[in-house]
Amino acid sequence: MEGASPDCLRWLEKCSTLNVDRAKKSRGTGPAPHKPLLLLIVCDLAEEGRLEGGLLQRDGPLAFRFATYWRVVADRRRAKPDLRMPFYHLKTDGFWQPFEKNGRPAETRERAIVAQFDLSFLVCLRDPAFRELVRRTLIPKYFEPTERAELYGLCKIEVPPVDLVAADAKRFLPSDRDEKKRDAKFSVRVLPAYDFTCALTRYRMIAVDGSTPLDAAHIHQFKRGGGCYPTNGLALSKTAHWLFDRGFWSLSDDYKVLVAVHKFDEAGDAVHLLKPRAGQQIHLPEHRLLVPDVTCIRWHRERHGFT
Repeated sequence: MEGASPDCLRWLEKCSTLNVDRAKKSRGTGPAPHKPLLLLIVCDLAEEGRLEGGLLQRDGPLAFRFATYWRVVADRRRAKPDLRMPFYHLKTDGFWQPFEKNGRPAETRERAIVAQFDLSFLVCLRDPAFRELVRRTLIPKYFEPTERAELYGLCKIEVPPVDLVAADAKRFLPSDRDEKKRDAKFSVRVLPAYDFTCALTRYRMIAVDGSTPLDAAHIHQFKRGGGCYPTNGLALSKTAHWLFDRGFWSLSDDYKVLVAVHKFDEAGDAVHLLKPRAGQQIHLPEHRLLVPDVTCIRWHRERHGFT
């Protein structure tokens, strides 16, 4: 997507790495189609100007659209279409936050009746080129060859040549899947943003040879669908990183430390203790565009049971 904003590229990468159930080929069901189908419908709604309020209602018209798209995959997915599943669970990929009727964040898919879009995703959806790339990413990535032609038709896209379909399926995957190279690229983006300072302890260290004891830590874990972009990262000491990944601490939306005090005992010099840091604000990048993405923080809190 030539000239695309970093936000648009980030959302296209998220579309390529949705956290979906990938059934074994022996079962003949393939990747769960619920999330990609709902995102295809969201592109339709954006095209029709139905998302101006920034909210998505789980109502009859949306259920009708979902059931219509579901017919494409009905041969391999015998269960009835359940809109509640993707409507609720797409929050884990950061596209929106579902709420109950009373305005509280929904804790179950049954109670989720309205979703508030992530603002940057909503802005990207206004671009026709972005919507086409979302469709051209989702259809070859998550659907069987026998399903794609019908989906392209529903999306009013001419069926691409086979080689282009294969390229579309991989276009917005993280460019380098090799773990060491991927981590190096992520570190180069994250650690300088924090001036080589641990976000939790504020300890700063960079050797004259360029080495540092700090890690670039994913907030939304990469292996669970988190992207390798700076706002999904924290600069952390190795101990702070270990504690963060295992859910001993997390962050509030205003970047204050939350500590799972019931999960552990600790002792030692005060400077090394975690529990006294509860309520303190972490060290943040000076550039406001590099501060942690709140949707990633919310994923981490939910993942580790912080309310």
